[in-house]
Amino acid sequence: MSESNPAFYDSRKLIARILFIAITVVVGLLTKIYTGPFAEPVRETAGGFFYVIFFVLVFSLVFPKAKPFFVVLGIVLATCGIEFLQLYDAPLLTNLRASRVGRLFLGTTFSWWDFPPYFAGGCVGYFLLRRFQI
Repeated sequence: MSESNPAFYDSRKLIARILFIAITVVVGLLTKIYTGPFAEPVRETAGGFFYVIFFVLVFSLVFPKAKPFFVVLGIVLATCGIEFLQLYDAPLLTNLRASRVGRLFLGTTFSWWDFPPYFAGGCVGYFLLRRFQI
């Protein structure tokens, strides 16, 4: 099959997106059990970096025609909003945070130190979308 064939090119993009998403999930989850140098900061903040990249890639998979800048902007703003939700202890949020999945997606404790990894993840997500045209 030729690379000029649009169907072939789209399937390669799909595979690349799925591969990047899988790598991001695995590495992001591994940061939660990391025990090497600087283990505590890595476990506490690196997950946010991969969290943003994950959602940038997933959103670009679901909406492949969306402009990378707006995908990244929306995901970073949403992630920052979720961080601020950690200041609010509504019963629904408390119940959601009681599960492992809820803690992974919503977090449990507000920290200003979580914001730099969100912005860095947005930059890397943008780079991936632009550089690899995925």
